[in-house]
Amino acid sequence: MHPDPRLQLHSVRRVIIKVGSAVLAPAGELSAASVRRLCSQIAELAKSGTQAVIVSSGAVASGFRALGLDAPPRTIRLKQAAAAIGQQRLMASYAAALEKSGLAVAQVLLTSEDFEQRSRFLNARHTLETLLQHGIIPIINENDSVSFDEIKLGDNDRLSALTAAMLRAELLVMLSSAPGVLVQASRSEEAEVVPHFDRVEDARKHVRAEKSAAGTGGMTTKLDAAAIVTRVGIPAIIAPGSLARVVPRLLAGEVIGTFFRPQAGATDGRRRWIGLAAKAKGSIVIDAGAVKAICLRGASLLPSGIKSMQGDFEQGEVVEVRDEGGKPLAKGLSAYSSGEIGQIKGKKASEISKVLGYSHCDEVIHRDDLLLIEKGAS
Repeated sequence: MHPDPRLQLHSVRRVIIKVGSAVLAPAGELSAASVRRLCSQIAELAKSGTQAVIVSSGAVASGFRALGLDAPPRTIRLKQAAAAIGQQRLMASYAAALEKSGLAVAQVLLTSEDFEQRSRFLNARHTLETLLQHGIIPIINENDSVSFDEIKLGDNDRLSALTAAMLRAELLVMLSSAPGVLVQASRSEEAEVVPHFDRVEDARKHVRAEKSAAGTGGMTTKLDAAAIVTRVGIPAIIAPGSLARVVPRLLAGEVIGTFFRPQAGATDGRRRWIGLAAKAKGSIVIDAGAVKAICLRGASLLPSGIKSMQGDFEQGEVVEVRDEGGKPLAKGLSAYSSGEIGQIKGKKASEISKVLGYSHCDEVIHRDDLLLIEKGAS
């Protein structure tokens, strides 16, 4: 039997806290009491030597009423305008609350490109690390005022998971209007919170696709975020944001909300980035022999195992590897462009130079640049 994983949380020294709009700005009004409740916990963590990074929703919810709207906007332009108004209100509220504890905050606005492009990923990580080293509390949000569909991450649950992986955090806590993942044994019984899951997939059958009135996410997106972080060895918890001292109590091992156990095995930084890049630039379909070599033997992908490819990508870009049935198997950095792969697919490695007139290397994707996707993962 596995030991209770919550007993290890007392040693956590870096935690990502995601707080949703439904917690911070119920009914579209930024709640000063909710902000103070969260900031008092951040101050308590800082005093104990635990670094906290806040991924905060609430900008659109804090700003849409200033536009004369009675409900959260649906159009991109109005959402962007509401975010531009609400973001500064949100940051001012955080800054005022944390200043009383002698803590300073920094606003960090990100888009999917900050995770997809390796150089921007490293720059964002270095900035956040520097802030933490100087005792500054980063408040992260998606850059909603200028983002458009092609570069949007989609929701702050996903953003919090990618941030946790980027910063090699030891825990992701998602504070929600829900108390955790609920299970109802029968219609006559009240739903109860499931205290933990070993696999995120086991939780999905208990959850319906829905979202809160004030936010863009719901329980489904929180499970998606939990799947991301647990895959790279980081535990996740969904807990009620309205509960007093909920984060310090979680770190003390108290059973609150729903805990997701991390998968065993560490992932190095390069592979972690490859696996979590927001968008693959294309895909490569491989035959059954290559599937076995990659998934069972940890081999590199050679051109002989490639059946086809989709998309237009350059050398060094992230691509997805699929089997002939279309199932995603892995992500990796391609050593060849899509045009080059179109010419060498199905060929032996020794034939690359003859076909192209040159050879970068024998492998289309080297095993050191390849990260397997968890079986059954979303």
